[in-house]
Amino acid sequence: MLSAAPASLSREPIPVLDTGPSFAMETLVAHEARAHALLDLATGPLPSAALRQLDKVSRRWLSKWKNAHLAEIDAIAARLARPGAYFFSVNYEWACTCRVAPGPDRKSARLIRVLDWRTPGLGRNVIAARVRGPEGRSFVTLTWPGYTGVLTGMAPGRFSAALNQAPMRKAVGFYVLDWAVSRRRVWTMPHPTPAHLLRSVFEDAADYAEARERLTRAPISTPAIFSLAGLTPSETVVIERTETDARVHVGANVAANHWEATGWRGRPRGERSAERAAMMHRIVPDLAPDFSWLAPPVLNPATRIAMVADASEGRLVAQGFEAMRPATEPLELEA
Repeated sequence: MLSAAPASLSREPIPVLDTGPSFAMETLVAHEARAHALLDLATGPLPSAALRQLDKVSRRWLSKWKNAHLAEIDAIAARLARPGAYFFSVNYEWACTCRVAPGPDRKSARLIRVLDWRTPGLGRNVIAARVRGPEGRSFVTLTWPGYTGVLTGMAPGRFSAALNQAPMRKAVGFYVLDWAVSRRRVWTMPHPTPAHLLRSVFEDAADYAEARERLTRAPISTPAIFSLAGLTPSETVVIERTETDARVHVGANVAANHWEATGWRGRPRGERSAERAAMMHRIVPDLAPDFSWLAPPVLNPATRIAMVADASEGRLVAQGFEAMRPATEPLELEA
């Protein structure tokens, strides 16, 4: 089994895999050991009985609302033949920091993305899947074997986009109770997860305008924050979402894990969300693979992936992180 390696060991390149539309299964077949390693790390503290129950509840919710990816997730769960596959597909517990802005030469739009997740190993085991989508609408997603959603991606000639977790509603005032109320609310939502919506946008949206429209208006199961950068310097937006409402922030913007929308309240996710956002405002969106700009608090113990993407140039740079240090070699991709 693979696992997060000590920083003293040599770093491996991020695997790049060319796939068809069924990228979740294709990445699993190609890198199944990584999937088992991640499930070991993500589910190790949970008793098997509890994990089976989480799977049962997750699948029941997917089936109840006729999730478009249920058959795909069923096949992935069957191949893995262990508890955790359904829970992993709907798990939504991370923090991130993003920026959308014109490139330094002001000829294109760029996305800076830093993904944080408490589960170790996600940085070392990240994969770049180059997906041949419907009607030639291809895209690159930074993902993990068997994961059916899209959190971070770039569609050459169309747009780049990323998903941040939104603040938790303060229903009661105590974190554990607020978390429980939030999860119960999800059960009543007949909408796709934000990660599945973003996947469908990468698969189907013809351009930045269509992507922006769908990320603004399509209902989702859980509040979310989308960062979107198109091709020209003026095509940048951050979209803050509840299940059915949206606040759209046009222009160069940042997104962390708190609301910028006036009047919207919630418990920020992750650590030092406002400070991360303030620092991200100052970061220049260079396509340099050294990531010398990545520093605390944007860099923190939960940081797993850093990426800069330019869909106009069809280029991205990325690197995996563990324990606040690089865990992979830098990746440079060109369409």
